[in-house]
Amino acid sequence: MAHKLHNGEKLFECTVCNKKFSHANVLRRHLQTHTGEKALERSVCIQNFAQTDNLRSHLRTHTGEKPFECTVCDKKFACTGTLRRHLRTHTGDKPFECTVCNKKFARTGTLRSHLRTHTGDKPFECTVCNKILSHTNVLRRHLRTHTGDKPFECTVCNKKFARTGTLRSHLRTHTEDKPFECTVCNKKFAQTGNLRRHLRTHTGDQPFECTVCNKEFARTDSLRSYLRTHTRDKPFECTACNKKFARTGTLRRHLRTHAGDKPFECTVQQQI
Repeated sequence: MAHKLHNGEKLFECTVCNKKFSHANVLRRHLQTHTGEKALERSVCIQNFAQTDNLRSHLRTHTGEKPFECTVCDKKFACTGTLRRHLRTHTGDKPFECTVCNKKFARTGTLRSHLRTHTGDKPFECTVCNKILSHTNVLRRHLRTHTGDKPFECTVCNKKFARTGTLRSHLRTHTEDKPFECTVCNKKFAQTGNLRRHLRTHTGDQPFECTVCNKEFARTDSLRSYLRTHTRDKPFECTACNKKFARTGTLRRHLRTHAGDKPFECTVQQQI
C-alpha cells in the first residue's frame, strides 16, 4: 500500500459521497463535513515524515519551541542542525569544499550556489522580465529594480538603498572610512569604484568610447558630457538668466558673472 501511496493513488473512499483521498487523516477530516463534528485542533498540516525525530523537529515550526541553545551567545534554535550551522559563525569552521577550486564554505547551500560560478547554471528566473539568474539572493536584488523597494536605511541620514553593499559604501560618507588604497600612490578611497577610476590616471586606460567619433575617455561622466557636443543638449540652466549649458563646470563658472565671485588670486608679487 505504501508503494501505491507514493504513486498518488487515492485508496481512501468516503462512504457518504464516494470522494477518494490519498491519506486516511484527510478522509477523516472530510467526513466531518458530513457529520458536522468539529475535530480537536491537533493537526496543523498534512506533512508526513519517515522518522519520529523529524516529525518532532517539524512540530516546533508550529509551536515556536526552541530547546537548543548556543553556548556562546545564548541564541536559541528549534533544530540541532540549525544550531550546528550557527556554531560555525563562532568557530569559523568550513567543512564543505568545492571540488573545482577547493574554496571552503560553512553551509552546503552556499557551496551549491558557489558551484554555479563554475557550471554557469542559472536556475532562477525573474517573473517580470524573464531574466535568468544564478542565485536566489541575486534574484531578490534584481526584483527590486522592478518594485523600487529600498529596504536598507542609513541610520544617520535615513537615505534608503536597494542593496546592503550600497548602504555600506554610503555609510563611509559619514564615517570618512577609506579602506581602498591605491597601490601606486597610496591614496585612499571610500569606494572600490572610485579607486578603479583613480587607477586609470596611472595606467592611462580609457575604456569608454564615443559612438559618434570614437574618442575615448577614462570615465563615463566625462563621456556623457562630451556626447553633448554632438547632440547640442544643454541640460544645466542658470537660475538667474536662464542661459543653458552642456556641463555643470561651465554653469558654475558662468554663475560667478552674477555673483561677482573671483576665487582665483594671482600670487606673483610685482616689483615697484
